[in-house]
Amino acid sequence: MPTANAQSAKSTSRKNNRSTSKSRGAIDVSSMSKQELDQVDVLKLWKEYEQNPSKPLRNYFMEKYLPLVRYNAERIYARLPDEVDIEDLMSAGLFGLMDAIDAFDLERQVKFETYCAPRIRGAILDELRSMDWVPRLVRHRSAKVDAARNRLSMKLGRQPTQDEVAKQLGVDDEEYKKLHRDSSAVGVISLSRNWRQSDGGREVREIDVIRDDTQTNPLAETQRKDLKDLITKGLSRAERLIVILYYYEEMTMKEIGATLDLSESRVSQMHSSILARLKAQMQHRSREFEPSS
Repeated sequence: MPTANAQSAKSTSRKNNRSTSKSRGAIDVSSMSKQELDQVDVLKLWKEYEQNPSKPLRNYFMEKYLPLVRYNAERIYARLPDEVDIEDLMSAGLFGLMDAIDAFDLERQVKFETYCAPRIRGAILDELRSMDWVPRLVRHRSAKVDAARNRLSMKLGRQPTQDEVAKQLGVDDEEYKKLHRDSSAVGVISLSRNWRQSDGGREVREIDVIRDDTQTNPLAETQRKDLKDLITKGLSRAERLIVILYYYEEMTMKEIGATLDLSESRVSQMHSSILARLKAQMQHRSREFEPSS
C-alpha cells in the first residue's frame, strides 16, 4: 500500500513529465484535425496520450481503431443466430476498445492492435453471456455430453447408445439423465425473425409459418365428413356402426361386439364383408383419395 508521501511524489513526477513534454514541444491535439493527426507518427501520439491523456486524442484513437471492432464483431456474428443484432455486438466492442485505450502501456512493447483485440472480443462475449438466458453450467454440461457423443460416434462408426455415453462420461444412469436433461435445454427464438424471403420480396416471419395444432382446419373437417358419408353410404345400421366404431372411435372387435350385442367372430366376419364391398365400390374413385400436390 503506497503511502501519502509516495503518492504525492508520483503525482509530482507525472506533473514534471507533462511540463517536460510541453517544454519539448508537445502536440496540441485540440487544434489539429483528423487528417493532420494521421500524418503524425502513431507512436508519438501514444506517448503524448500516456503523458497527457485528453478526450480529443482518445476520440481520435476510437475512430482510428473502429474497424477492429467491426472486424471482431463480424467474426463472432457469423456463428450466431439471426436474432442477434451485430450493432449490439459493436456497441459492446466499443467499450472494450475504450478500456484498451485507457489501459495500453507502451513499456510492454506490443502493437496496440495486438493488445486490444482480446479486450474487444472479451467485451463482446461478456455481452453475449448477459443476453443468454441459459446458465453457463448448463452450457458446460451440454458441451460435455456432445463431446463424449462425438468421440464415441467416431470410434464406433455409428450413433452411441445412452449407456455407452454414460460409460464414456463415467457417470451412473441417474446422473446421465440429469446431464442429458440439462443438455437438452429448449432454445428461445423470436417469432418476428425472418423465416425466408418470398417470391414477391415480402419477408415471411416465423409467426407466419408456425403450425397451430389447437385450431381445426375447416377444409380438413369437411373432407373428413364427406369421406365418412361416402364410405358409410349404402350400409346397414349395424355395418355403419362397425365402420365408425372401428376406424373413427378406434374400438376393438371385442368392444364393438359387446356394444352391438354380437360375437367377436361375427363382427370380424361382417367387417371383412364390408371391406370387400367398399373396395369394389371405391375402385373407380381411387383418384379422389390421392393427396393433392
